[in-house]
Amino acid sequence: MAGGADLNDIKRRMDGAVTAFKSDIASLRTGRASANLLDTVMVEAYGSRVPLNQVANITVPEPRMLGVSIWDKQMVSAVDRGIRESNLGLNPIVDGQNLRIPLPELNEERRKSLVKLAHEYAEKGKVAARHVRRDGMEAAKKAEKDGDIGQDESRVLSDKIQKMTDETIVEIDKALAEKEKEIMQV
Repeated sequence: MAGGADLNDIKRRMDGAVTAFKSDIASLRTGRASANLLDTVMVEAYGSRVPLNQVANITVPEPRMLGVSIWDKQMVSAVDRGIRESNLGLNPIVDGQNLRIPLPELNEERRKSLVKLAHEYAEKGKVAARHVRRDGMEAAKKAEKDGDIGQDESRVLSDKIQKMTDETIVEIDKALAEKEKEIMQV
């Protein structure tokens, strides 16, 4: 499109907002074990802080248990400490080069706070999508003002951008509803 907003770029940026949101909620703990639960855990390794998945393998041997196989036996205590200090409320059991992490039951209060956090993540994703919409609308208006596109073309472009925004927000709401159901499931 000569001038105007690049719809492919807008779509890519809106998809990025959804991906970031889904990544944020994946780290929220539900009643069931998920390897994503430990995505945010950082470990002191070889003089720097690295994500846990760079020093160990994470498995889900049972619905309420995580397994962590640490590749270097000198890293066991650092991984144990990283998980304990991660504010996830987990207490690993050291078994040689492996850690077993039982997941405690979520109480009602904790479930509600996780749902609230999921809603905050969703709002952050929606705000990001709206920022992309604003940038696209401004580009369309500028192109019209500069004479690169006509008024009709500008209106069509604005409608397409609004439609993309609406679809993105629906996708975020759908993922939020699924996560909320997962968190509240006892």
